[in-house]
Amino acid sequence: MARYTGPKFKLSRRLGISLSGTGKELAKRNYAPGQHGPNQRKKLSGYGVQLQEKQKLRHMYGLNEKQFRNLFDRAVKLPGIAGENFMFLLESRLDNLVYRLGFSNTRAGARQLVSHGHVTVNGKKVDIASYLVTPGDVIGLRERSRGLKVIKEAVEGRHHLPAYIEFNEAAMEGKFIRLPERAELSTEIDEKQIVEFYSR
Repeated sequence: MARYTGPKFKLSRRLGISLSGTGKELAKRNYAPGQHGPNQRKKLSGYGVQLQEKQKLRHMYGLNEKQFRNLFDRAVKLPGIAGENFMFLLESRLDNLVYRLGFSNTRAGARQLVSHGHVTVNGKKVDIASYLVTPGDVIGLRERSRGLKVIKEAVEGRHHLPAYIEFNEAAMEGKFIRLPERAELSTEIDEKQIVEFYSR
């Protein structure tokens, strides 16, 4: 299944969650799209709830189904709680950390920065968006990329920097200090439902 390239606002309204993190999608119309959107009272089955939670998280991080499932299988093999491990692995992806550092306003934009070769990890160029960063790694920008207008504007407009990342503005680089705690990640996702979905 290929990556979703359709209208993002419609998808956000269908899933009932702001996929961009800004909340703009649901500000005007916080109901499902379509002529029956405001009046839908359809109750989801147990499977429907699990599927919806899975789709929320998958679209939030912009992964296709195969990537998403492979990462889940990896999380299950790690010690600890499978659902939380999965969230931590998603958060450790290079494209996500570029987004968290504020080099881009969206994860899709961050993925493009990585794939176009603008990003370095520990001083070496990495152009694989799914690259898993380990605590202690330093994420920076190539020298020729630091003056890009789109990056400067994104850094200036950044609203929040997570506690598990340090940012050095002078060097335009950030350090992934530690894995996040569950409380620091989205409360709109029930990862237990995703574990149930894949355990069927």
